[in-house]
Amino acid sequence: MAAMHTQPYRRRLLAALVASAMAPTLSLANPPGHAGAGEARHDHDRARNAFQQGEVRPIAEILRGVADAVPGEVIEVELERETWLGERRWVYEIKLIAPDGRVLEVMVDGPTAEILAVEED
Repeated sequence: MAAMHTQPYRRRLLAALVASAMAPTLSLANPPGHAGAGEARHDHDRARNAFQQGEVRPIAEILRGVADAVPGEVIEVELERETWLGERRWVYEIKLIAPDGRVLEVMVDGPTAEILAVEED
């Protein structure tokens, strides 16, 4: 019976995430030490520009791929510019709660939607 109640919740959560992804902007977490409103606005603009210029895949596509590969409830999504394997790239960091209760962080390459790593948080 509990599984029947989980499905509508998951669908509502996914619908909310997809709806937010369809907005004209993307969220970008503040780098450490940059908590000011001006910095947040700049980061937000950088993320939106990366999406508009085709530098990252749409968040809806990223979330579909993660849902297929790593079961769980998404609780946070960030898009950050990071150095990964010696290259500077956009990386989606998706935090989720796995069915066994563990909190996982899934790192996804922004341009290719490839899952780079799954780590316990």
